[in-house]
Amino acid sequence: MGTPEIAAVTLEQLVQGPDPVVGVVTQPDRPSGRGQQTSSSPVRKFAEGCGLPVVAADKIRTPEFFATLKKWQPEIIVVVAYGRILPKTILELAPQGCVNVHYSLLPKYRGAAPAAWTIINGETEGGVTTMKLVERMDAGAIYLQETLALAADETTGSLQAKLTPIGARLLLATLRGLKEGSLAPTEQDESKASLAPMLKKEDGLITWSRSAIEIERRVRGLDPWPGSFSHVGGKLLKVHRAKIIPTALHGSPGEIVRADAGGFWVATASGVIGLEEVQFENKKRLSGSEFIKGARIKTGDRLE
Repeated sequence: MGTPEIAAVTLEQLVQGPDPVVGVVTQPDRPSGRGQQTSSSPVRKFAEGCGLPVVAADKIRTPEFFATLKKWQPEIIVVVAYGRILPKTILELAPQGCVNVHYSLLPKYRGAAPAAWTIINGETEGGVTTMKLVERMDAGAIYLQETLALAADETTGSLQAKLTPIGARLLLATLRGLKEGSLAPTEQDESKASLAPMLKKEDGLITWSRSAIEIERRVRGLDPWPGSFSHVGGKLLKVHRAKIIPTALHGSPGEIVRADAGGFWVATASGVIGLEEVQFENKKRLSGSEFIKGARIKTGDRLE
């Protein structure tokens, strides 16, 4: 059971593994892209290309849906970024239950956006956990974990690209251990649990009253989605890359303190941040200094 590209990569590894995949469940086709053309999920495209039975159900709490799963007689159900809360009937359908691949070191960062919040909160390491799915969100017993050190310039996109193959490998090791009876699950320590809630488009709006450190982390953590943005002169300005600037310059939060060939710098509540790569809406991406050349922006102007 899965939907996006990271789940399709995992499914590809399962198909190549020793155990037959008896069926695939994914989210229904939805409009996507600028043209809002109806598109199948990456999981559906891959599964159909392999000739696997696929169900893209709109509702998963119906007798008909449950009957389909039951007919497949799964020994275990693998869930990777499916996008739905599973009812108890499905969690308990297979003899081995449901195993989930989660892209954090549980019990840290339970929820829909673990990689993003790992970066936003300034962690120095992330990782992958395989666990038994239970009714409470991401609270099941842990099977296996693997830790990964984060690069200083890590974005959610780059981190997820590293975690996805680790997750697929860890899943195959988990299935092998369960099959052999050699894997002992470990209950999570509830006192160390934290949340990684789903991101919204408005989360990308830069709040200049945060510190430079916080803003720089958020720019990386919100890349590629929803992306970071602000407004200058009434226009929307996307911020693709930023860095903390060690400087004696200062100003009120959101005030531009440098705007020349040497940089596009903005004051925050604590420290100054350089906007390394920016983009006006419907224009091309430019370095901060290139952007300043063509934009009517000067020191003392404000980002809102």
